[in-house]
Amino acid sequence: MASSGAARAAVGAAKVVKPLLSRDVDEAKRRVRELYRAWYREIPNTVSRFQLDITTAQGRDKVREMFNKNKHVTDPRVIDMLVIKGKMELQETIHIWKQRTHIMRYFHESEEQRPTDFLSKFYHGHDP
Repeated sequence: MASSGAARAAVGAAKVVKPLLSRDVDEAKRRVRELYRAWYREIPNTVSRFQLDITTAQGRDKVREMFNKNKHVTDPRVIDMLVIKGKMELQETIHIWKQRTHIMRYFHESEEQRPTDFLSKFYHGHDP
């Protein structure tokens, strides 16, 4: 009886998870590079189609910043999930399912955050 309980515990500890798309980290990194290239190539079209108030270089810098934000991730399943989300965003942008404001939100994230509590607003001079 004790040995069967220990065997079940060992099997539970060595659970193998099914990969989403990539079999290993190298394949996941390859998918990330493909997505980065696709975004990099799409930025000039996006800037002209949506008539954005940014340059192509600023758009590419923002794409680089967004990819660098997740460069610490090493789990292939998490990387695959981020790639899937990135492809969905790219498809929405290419097919113009987004509006101009949706795209410009990415550029307002790097701005300084406004104060949230009453005294900080008062000291900073913001109206509610």
